Amino acid sequence: MLLLKASNLGFRFVLELCALAALGYWGFKAGHGILLKVILGLGTPLAAATLWGLFGSPAAPFKVGVPIRLLLEIVINGAAAFALYASGKASLAGTFIVVVIINKVLMIVWEQ
Repeated sequence: MLLLKASNLGFRFVLELCALAALGYWGFKAGHGILLKVILGLGTPLAAATLWGLFGSPAAPFKVGVPIRLLLEIVINGAAAFALYASGKASLAGTFIVVVIINKVLMIVWEQ
């Protein structure tokens, strides 16, 4: 069971990286012109990572309550799923959300 719990935490990190990649993918696809593509493609995941690093991560300098942290998770992962959907990757967006929900449920059940 210990291995499953550790794997779930590691998988959560992978999902966070996937969310950032999805936001970057959307930015490079959505922008019109090279400058806007670069700004959106790099800026959107950077903004999400900054928000998570400041308020959501376990080592965040600004501690927020569980409801705010959950809301932040929903916003970032929801934005990543929407970004995939808007980029024409609807099945990937759906799969991403389902996997994120399963991961979160396991984290709650296992008190991680």
